[in-house]
Amino acid sequence: MKELFRIGNFGIYVFGVAIALGMVAGLWIMMREAKRKKMDSNKMLDLAMYTIIAAVIGARVYYILAFNFDHYLQNPLEIFHVRSGGLSIQGALIFGALFALWYTKKNNISFLKAADTFAPGIIMGQAIGRIGCDVFGVPMDNIYPWAVRVGGQLLHPAQLYEMFLDLILFGYLWRGRSRLRYNGELFIKYILGFSINRAIVEFFRSNPMVFGPFSIAHITSFVIIILALVMGRVIKGKQSAVEEGAGAEKINVSILEYILVAAVGLMGTWIYYNIHQ
Repeated sequence: MKELFRIGNFGIYVFGVAIALGMVAGLWIMMREAKRKKMDSNKMLDLAMYTIIAAVIGARVYYILAFNFDHYLQNPLEIFHVRSGGLSIQGALIFGALFALWYTKKNNISFLKAADTFAPGIIMGQAIGRIGCDVFGVPMDNIYPWAVRVGGQLLHPAQLYEMFLDLILFGYLWRGRSRLRYNGELFIKYILGFSINRAIVEFFRSNPMVFGPFSIAHITSFVIIILALVMGRVIKGKQSAVEEGAGAEKINVSILEYILVAAVGLMGTWIYYNIHQ
């Protein structure tokens, strides 16, 4: 991983800083939404913080099990070397959602309403976090001007592909907050959009293949998409749109908000190439 600077013997890495900034931005968006929906801010903050911890643990566990199990089986102490890399965003989603489901039930919080509240913040956090990721794409067959040079090769900037797709998804979710027909709809859209984004980017990355051009991350995305579609139908069938009214108030998204999202993309691109070129 790319080191920014050191404090004594402790290195501060780009990826860690990007993840931290993504968490801060995501939390700010989450709490803004919680306030708009008149939800208990303290409960939502606790839920968010504990879920982030569970998601980070899940990201590590899923990476070990799905992507490099044999290596960690032979080198068990390296399981704890998180600073050396090895986190799966899909694992973070799975473990984070399962923990949030348990936590909200235990604390008498509406999981679906909280999930809708958190969805835009989650994807924004992911977009920002991708800026510092050092898992590059595969070598380019043709030379494109946006290639990133690593180790003498011109590679696809897979991190930027995912960042821009995530920012587009954020804009879609942010605009759609006032058009929800049932609680949980925005979260389902997030899961579907994120899984599609991840599957697209996976064609430009190198991961363990299952069959043909499809990797284990593709299979995970496919399973998540199927489960999300089924969950969406079940959740919608159990709710009355009029009774639940997941977000009936009119929300105007300002031009400034779109400009800020575009600015994140431009700034992220500038930082990315200055770090990795």
